[in-house]
Amino acid sequence: MGIRISELRQRKLFGQELVDRGLVSEEELKTALNVQKTSREKIGKILVELGALSGKDLIQVLGQHLGVPVMREEDWPKVPVLENTFSVKFMRQNKFVPINLLEDGTLVVAMNDPLDYATLDSIRLFTGYQKLQVVLANDTEVLDLIEKFYGNQSTSLGRIVEGLEEGDVEALAEDMDDVEHLKDLASEAPVIRLVNLLISKAIESRASDIHIEPFEKDLKVRYRIDGILHDVESPPKKLKAAIISRIKIMSKLNIAERRVPQDGRIKMKVLGREIDLRVSTLPTLYGESVVMRILDKSNTQIYDLNKLGFAPETFGMFENLIARPHGIILVTGPTGSGKTTTLYTALTKINLPDKKIITIEDPIEYQINGINQIHVNPQIGLTFAAGLRSIVRQDPDVIMVGEIRDLETAEIAIRAALTGHLVFSTLHTNDAPSAIARLVDMGAEDYLLASSILGVLAQRLVRVICSYCKTEVDNDPAFLKEIGMNQDGEPNITYRGRGCKECSGTGYVGRIGIFELMLMDDDIRHLTISEADSNTLRKHAIQNGMCDLREDGWRKVRAGITTVSEVLRVTQEV
Repeated sequence: MGIRISELRQRKLFGQELVDRGLVSEEELKTALNVQKTSREKIGKILVELGALSGKDLIQVLGQHLGVPVMREEDWPKVPVLENTFSVKFMRQNKFVPINLLEDGTLVVAMNDPLDYATLDSIRLFTGYQKLQVVLANDTEVLDLIEKFYGNQSTSLGRIVEGLEEGDVEALAEDMDDVEHLKDLASEAPVIRLVNLLISKAIESRASDIHIEPFEKDLKVRYRIDGILHDVESPPKKLKAAIISRIKIMSKLNIAERRVPQDGRIKMKVLGREIDLRVSTLPTLYGESVVMRILDKSNTQIYDLNKLGFAPETFGMFENLIARPHGIILVTGPTGSGKTTTLYTALTKINLPDKKIITIEDPIEYQINGINQIHVNPQIGLTFAAGLRSIVRQDPDVIMVGEIRDLETAEIAIRAALTGHLVFSTLHTNDAPSAIARLVDMGAEDYLLASSILGVLAQRLVRVICSYCKTEVDNDPAFLKEIGMNQDGEPNITYRGRGCKECSGTGYVGRIGIFELMLMDDDIRHLTISEADSNTLRKHAIQNGMCDLREDGWRKVRAGITTVSEVLRVTQEV
């Protein structure tokens, strides 16, 4: 009984320690303690299940709290330790696994609960080893090791799937129109845990999007990490309806409607972080495809202009542009090139008490204090053009239009710039000079563009080489010369990532921007009015000092920030 009382005290002290460290709030601890009264689970496990705390943080703090070392990846055994000693059921129930046998006869055991003295005594009895060393590991690590060495190789996702009633799933596969049955299955604990696992794994992997795609024979789940899609472990196809219905319920969409696209939003706390998920469903040949865009509210990089990747001279010119009192600043590039992040960061830089800033966006990706943000809603007539027309009457100093999609929006933006407002917006063009031609094609008057546009920033995102496995590459000089990176006599050394556990074997961690900034100087204005094409504009801009996208990429390659293949992947010859 004394052990149980001391454990209870440990739990209470541990919960307060989590609050003191700022990992959970008093309110979250209070909620967890209320749950604990009925569940009798440990306070840390409850907080993780509530999404208030990440499993990684829990293990680190618990290890320090109890004075027990935490298992590292290099501690994982390569082969089973003590085979045919314990039953798999016994190890699963008590959540432990032997990981090493030291020369002095000490058995090292990974456990989820180092205070489980009954299990430790049982291990001594079964093995005959009296000296035990415990290392702390979370449930998933312990169970995955048990399955890897002693079980049937099932993973955490597989174990959840095993918890579903086969009859319910098979019945649902035969009758997809049974909405009530669909709701019931989507509300079952295994389905909820399965969807939560897909989301939490994506966030742990630094993914920006989760793609759930049904095909004829399987259901594919892919994560977009640093701009590249990666296949991950996927649930069985028979769970397609339950998983998609669960996501629809979370995002308040109509689960009975599967014939038209739907858009929704999920707000949740995952791994101790506030996460927004923008959900999009699309009917395809074999069922609904779902994409969830992950927006991490704890990501502060969007608020720091210095971290976007500007070269010093480009940074100075861009800072001067956003400090101007009126005119249009355009940011161009394809979808997913970081345009919105650049605009948000620029707005944050000039977000001062003496300026009124209003944005109209589709959707609002990040909420910024002090800025009035409007969400486009075409169903009620709130388009970019209609919203922009009303914004101008609100006496703003700075306006951001999410995208110029038509002539009406372009004309209102030009009018706002000419009447004393600073206007930010985006366009989908491949480079900066093409933005002028794109607006002229829409029907905008060239002389108005020449007098209202201050500059056009084109950008792409390239992956950053992992600092843990970065290594030199001695390139063929002829190849570097052919792609326009180096001339005769310049060094041929570049860098790449070999692939390691820190970068999940990809060789890259994170992304950074490459930019070209075309200022609307007298020469470019004259060429715009004389209807010059984008190639002529580009030639004059480079002559006047513009560093194009590929050259900015080569600078980052020479600096060891990214690789040649990355720059070639995101840029094109113009």
